[in-house]
Amino acid sequence: MEELFKRLELDDYEQVVFNYDEASGLKAIIAIHDTTLGPALGGTRIWDYETEEEALNDVLRLAKGMTYKSAAAGLNLGGGKAVIIGDPKEIKSEELWRAYGRFVQSLNGRYITAEDVNTNVDDMHIVAEETDFVTGLPSTSGDPSPVTALGVFHGIRASADEVYGTDDLNGKVVAVQGVGHVGYYLVKHLKEAGADVIVTDIKQDNIDKVVEDFGVKVVEPGKIYSVDCDIFAPCALGAVINDDTIPQLNCDIVAGAANNVLEEERHGDELEEKGIVYAPDYVINAGGVINVYDELIGYDRERALKRARNIYSNIKKVFEISKRDDIPTYQAADIVAEERIKNIGKVRRNFIPR
Repeated sequence: MEELFKRLELDDYEQVVFNYDEASGLKAIIAIHDTTLGPALGGTRIWDYETEEEALNDVLRLAKGMTYKSAAAGLNLGGGKAVIIGDPKEIKSEELWRAYGRFVQSLNGRYITAEDVNTNVDDMHIVAEETDFVTGLPSTSGDPSPVTALGVFHGIRASADEVYGTDDLNGKVVAVQGVGHVGYYLVKHLKEAGADVIVTDIKQDNIDKVVEDFGVKVVEPGKIYSVDCDIFAPCALGAVINDDTIPQLNCDIVAGAANNVLEEERHGDELEEKGIVYAPDYVINAGGVINVYDELIGYDRERALKRARNIYSNIKKVFEISKRDDIPTYQAADIVAEERIKNIGKVRRNFIPR
């Protein structure tokens, strides 16, 4: 327990809550990192973690990432995340989702949930039977994946402009790792822009759909890192930029939808040393949280899409700070987020439900 409090102190987390429901089999953790800017918003992920410690580490990393994501996007939201432990093919049930909804409700609005890896709008519809604090419902903003993909696409364009002096992607080779919800829509945008796309995924159904719809080239999951390409777009799970993969990279840009792409911060330094431009993940993939945030203030899809397109400018701002201060882009992104939190923090310290 002492180690847990040391971990919370290190990155200044506000709250971590564990929930177990015997009847439904629910084993869930909600982490609230920071609510200076507003209530903590972040999706619910189901994953068959090998250990409970692995689940805790994941939810803590993701919650902090949401704080920075919302701050850098200019949203009045804090950062939180939830993980449910188990195989999504086996544990999903109405009972589990309703028990989870009551868990979310017990936090009285300090945490607002939405879909994430292995969860969807139909799941959130059941969660909404038990809590008011859920977004991304079928009747409102719906699946945020298309908006996330739109933002990533424009972030890739901004990155291309930084490297090549033009944001025209026609003829550029893009390797997309993971073609589930977000990756699928990203491939659609890339193909429409004239890019040559190479994909991989661990799920054959995802591969079959994207090949049928867009005629892309496919490689085995382990070979995506060494593909000869202009842009590597990780759109699956995090920590894919690490000691093993960096030597394999054969690209000019890393820019994708996945969270926590860098296994450690030093890997951002190593990309810089290799001359690879990195578009920080929580800046480029903010389209989803932008979409659900708009739901909280009265959903206007065109307004949400306009904000998602503005990720182009947000990425450009990160590049400008990186060059101005001669620091890696991941550090520049942190400056953007931390300055906003600091400035608003002078007015309000943390979110308290009314």
